[in-house]
Amino acid sequence: MGNKFVKSLLVAAFSLFSLLNTVAVKAQHEEPKTEETAETPHEEGKFNPGKIIMEHISDSHDFHFFDYGGKPYALPLPVILYTPGKGLDVFMSSKLDHGHTAYNGYQLVNEHYLETLKEKGIDTKGISEGKIIAVDAEGRPDAAIKVYDFSMTRNVVQMIIAVILLIVLMTGVAKKYKTNGVKSAPSGFQNAVEPVITFIRDEVGKPNLGHKYESFMPLLLTIFFFILINNIIGLVPGTANVTGNIAFTAVLAIVSFVVMMLKTNKHFWSHIFWPPVPHAIKFILVPVEFLGIFTKPFALMIRLFANMVAGHIVITCFIMLIFIFAGMSKVAGIGFAPLSVLFTVFIYFIEILVAFIQAFIFTNLTAVFIGQSMEGDHGHEEAKH
Repeated sequence: MGNKFVKSLLVAAFSLFSLLNTVAVKAQHEEPKTEETAETPHEEGKFNPGKIIMEHISDSHDFHFFDYGGKPYALPLPVILYTPGKGLDVFMSSKLDHGHTAYNGYQLVNEHYLETLKEKGIDTKGISEGKIIAVDAEGRPDAAIKVYDFSMTRNVVQMIIAVILLIVLMTGVAKKYKTNGVKSAPSGFQNAVEPVITFIRDEVGKPNLGHKYESFMPLLLTIFFFILINNIIGLVPGTANVTGNIAFTAVLAIVSFVVMMLKTNKHFWSHIFWPPVPHAIKFILVPVEFLGIFTKPFALMIRLFANMVAGHIVITCFIMLIFIFAGMSKVAGIGFAPLSVLFTVFIYFIEILVAFIQAFIFTNLTAVFIGQSMEGDHGHEEAKH
């Protein structure tokens, strides 16, 4: 009965969202653009949902919280730049004023700066928004100067925070085990972590890695808790969606791939290049099996990235519907606000569940792939048993 109710609620939520999104798109439909308006599709200060979504899920040089009175309120982060001949420059991102002013020969590229360059007839090819470039005294891009950016962006800072939290929490639990022993009843945060560790051991490590599971438990637990901590922190308003960054998930997938390759054996490679199938099929199956080596980490990378980005986009869309309807009519915006907040809270709680599920799936698939790479000859294993 409860499952049917949840399914019905999800169907109703999706249907309502689709209907409202269609209405919002139709409401934003305008007359065909003239030559004057075609060059400026988004007036400055006008609500732009697409831009807000991209700013929310992309990296930046500060933690932006909100705008009030046309002024952004954000926590600036250190900018670390190196240019040959000029050397190292370190300053806070507030000096760049979100791209509205240049500082010490550097410019943070934003939409307004790109529009200014186009108005002056300057080619903007190769200049991407959010990037820091070198400029001359007149604010023009200086392509002759190469800028190496080692800045502490919000993704980097948040990952450092996640690492510190992981080390502090896990070392605290380890000290309790060392002091009280494994036979004493757990207490405090140890009481919450122990069932999770046991679950990863019994449901991920042992079934997929067999008697060798203990040597891989540090890796599996680190991956699980590191992803989980970043997922949870990313749900706090104003923080970064680190696990929704393709570079982050790619590095985790590469780590899993390297471990998988280091643990391969003769049987694994013989199964790849000489599978036990008829010779006529080997010519088809061998390339497929070989590509499968690389599609495994690719699947890990895309799965985590897509799920975390999608959740943040859905939450942002529900919030933005308030402002979309408010742009049509203040009454419509106020009337839709409670419903939008309700659905946002509903999706938010689902995202908390997704944070745990995606951490588990990435860890479990990593164990599965490592276990497959260590798989020996089946006949030999059965003879041993």
